[in-house]
Amino acid sequence: QVQLVESGGGLAQPGGSLRLSCEASGFTFSTNHMSWARQNPEKGLERVASISSDGEVSIYADSVKGRFTISRDNAKKELYLQMNSLIPEDTRMYYCAKGFGIPFDYWGQGTQVTVSS
Repeated sequence: QVQLVESGGGLAQPGGSLRLSCEASGFTFSTNHMSWARQNPEKGLERVASISSDGEVSIYADSVKGRFTISRDNAKKELYLQMNSLIPEDTRMYYCAKGFGIPFDYWGQGTQVTVSS
């Protein structure tokens, strides 16, 4: 079955960086678009960034554009999110998701990111 396992979350100071990783299994990773999403208490699940199956196309939410970078390694079946210039508003549970937009096909258990001094 589809499994998406996130890691790399934790506590970061404002202005700091974190790198999230997602290990995928149970489906053909290289032929699927992938995304990172985060839980917004008011709006529900919101897309942070998406990347095409070949890694050539990526899109970002306005709130993270220029600070976050999504990437993937199809040989390793892994998805990444490099998060720089973190701000307290980035404090959320982050999910790796299969698909290019909401609704996603599947998502993982999530990894918590907390930005605080």
